[in-house]
Amino acid sequence: MSSTQVNRKITLIQASAINMIDMVGIGPFVVIPMVIGFFNSPLFFWAWILGAFIALMDGMIWSELGAKYPLAGGTYNFHRVAFGEKGGRLMSFLFVWQTSIQAPLVVASGAIGFSQYMRYLMPVPYNQQKYVAVCIILLLIILLYKKIESIGRISVLLWTVTIFTILWIIFSGLTHKQVSYSFWPDDTGDFFKAAFWLALGQGGVKTIYSYLGYYNVCHLGGEIKNPGKNIPRSIFISVIGIAVLYLGLNYSIATVIPWQEAQHYDFIVSIFFEKIYGAIPARIATGLILWIAFASLFAVLLGYSRVPYAAAADGNFFKIFARLHPTKNFPHVSLLFIAGLAMIFAMSFSLKQTISAILAMRIIIQFIGQAVGVVLLRKRFGSSSLPFKMWLYPLPVILSIIVWLYLFVSTGWFAVIGISIAIIGIIVYSAVKGYFKMDTEKPTLDFEKITEKNG
Repeated sequence: MSSTQVNRKITLIQASAINMIDMVGIGPFVVIPMVIGFFNSPLFFWAWILGAFIALMDGMIWSELGAKYPLAGGTYNFHRVAFGEKGGRLMSFLFVWQTSIQAPLVVASGAIGFSQYMRYLMPVPYNQQKYVAVCIILLLIILLYKKIESIGRISVLLWTVTIFTILWIIFSGLTHKQVSYSFWPDDTGDFFKAAFWLALGQGGVKTIYSYLGYYNVCHLGGEIKNPGKNIPRSIFISVIGIAVLYLGLNYSIATVIPWQEAQHYDFIVSIFFEKIYGAIPARIATGLILWIAFASLFAVLLGYSRVPYAAAADGNFFKIFARLHPTKNFPHVSLLFIAGLAMIFAMSFSLKQTISAILAMRIIIQFIGQAVGVVLLRKRFGSSSLPFKMWLYPLPVILSIIVWLYLFVSTGWFAVIGISIAIIGIIVYSAVKGYFKMDTEKPTLDFEKITEKNG
């Protein structure tokens, strides 16, 4: 097998599991109090509805692109073919550039969140929390040094525990209601107030952080069985399934802990179980949440490790990242790079600092870039050969761009960071592009062959 090939071993169930455990990490459990605090009212529920809406609209874009171009790297390949030779090289490089910074931040944020949530079980000093985060990343590296068949089975196991835990929370809340809660305002005029839209934007930044990951299967496109069908299916299964679970999770918590009180708790689910069952079940639930956080990090690091690999294999990044493990056939150099940088970030930053920064860095180059790209591809090649066509085109594209811009502005000064990183990336690309030798015919030819062979 050549150094740039991988095997298609991941099934629909495994792909959906990888997406969903990526989506449900420590995110929802740490941002629920933050979101309530932005609204300071029962209307916080609408931020989670907004997050689901964004994920569904954007998921259609990912589905169309992922089904047509199922190769490792996801957005890297989408940009490469959508924006033409010169524009494609720049946009794909910018994606890898921001991913090389943003992906380790995502891994670090999950590891930091894990270490912080451990404080409910044991008092861990701040410095020791950082060491716990680093140890978590090291353990992930060990688990990911497996063949892809083993990773698929591990993902299903982690996913099973994730779904069980959230269903337990929802069931407990629905059967132990202690307070009355309604997310519909007494005065519908509240929907038209500036304060609501300001809170919705700020809260939406946090909720979409918890939804991100529905597209992880696209980063593993070269390893998915029957990608033309399974990639879209796994994305929609993930978005709809997690949306239902998140809405049920928030509603259940709000019927046990008054929202006025809930916004002040760091361990909202642990307190939730304390109120219903007592201390021991609360500790068990906390342990399961930590399992979920770990499972999500597993999926995140698995997916992102394929991005620099895809760029290097295409001649648009440093060749060392194209290397596969000699016996286990996975991009181990890329994995070690992202994990190593994540350890440095975990030792340097707090969880609160990373959430808005992560989203601000991704909106322009990745999410809006892909929305523009899917339009360019349709204009150039038409839609007759698409394995999946988004519904109501171009409405999902238009709505996606509008809402992403709304959230980008809502990140505040972090939007400046996102723009600055993109500008620096353009400068770096201009300086190093002569060192990369990209085959200008390779992307289209490879995409067509893979689509024909794998469906």
